[in-house]
Amino acid sequence: MEGLCYIFIFCTLVCSAAAAAVADLHWHPATATWYGSPEGDGSDGGACGYGSLVDVKPFRARVGAVSPVLFKGGEGCGACYKVRCLDRSICSRRAVTVIITDECPGGYCSNGRTHFDLSGAAFGRMAVAGGGGQLRNRGEIPVIYRRTPCKYPGKNIAFHVNEGSTDYWLSLLVEFEDGDGDVGSMHIREANSNEWLEMTHIWGANWCIIAGPLRGPFSVKLTTLSTGRTLSAREVIPRNWTPKATYTSRLNFNF
Repeated sequence: MEGLCYIFIFCTLVCSAAAAAVADLHWHPATATWYGSPEGDGSDGGACGYGSLVDVKPFRARVGAVSPVLFKGGEGCGACYKVRCLDRSICSRRAVTVIITDECPGGYCSNGRTHFDLSGAAFGRMAVAGGGGQLRNRGEIPVIYRRTPCKYPGKNIAFHVNEGSTDYWLSLLVEFEDGDGDVGSMHIREANSNEWLEMTHIWGANWCIIAGPLRGPFSVKLTTLSTGRTLSAREVIPRNWTPKATYTSRLNFNF
């Protein structure tokens, strides 16, 4: 995203002791295809709203679109999975870790199927050394997958203020969430207030609130979809916030 503006301010992190980071020790069957250029990172944007973040690390070459059963109407955005192919004649034992950034609603992804449409680079990484091209030539392949915690080394949770936001309509996108990766609910708190105002999920990984006039600085509280862990970032969005800016907290989930 262009015009990023980062600010590091004091945050507080509150995690439920009963909740553990999401992880699945069991592999499940699915199918996979690839899209974009053969060695490419996938396409810009996508149904989650991450925009050009998919072209840079840590997303780069790790993006994937999933069928509706995993996309979950956008609430599956940001979740991380390990995907491994099974044909030992061409596939290595190595699994590729992908981050959900898009939805594939039709074709291979329809009729309740569990399907991954991976970037060309991610798809090729499942092959034995030098076999990426051969594997991509197979088209659709059977795979196994499991949920895995997201890891963004050196990154803290950030909140991008979406274009068009005003003092009466505020929309946020969450970035770089370690652990669960997904968001089940979001709330904001205005300056000099003790009340948390609930935000509404609108599409992909985007949330909004209609109220006002809203007065910053804003604290943001998010709760993960998978395990219900909660993070509260105190006054992470400053009083003089601007649309299209990204404001970074100083902490992330521990897992």
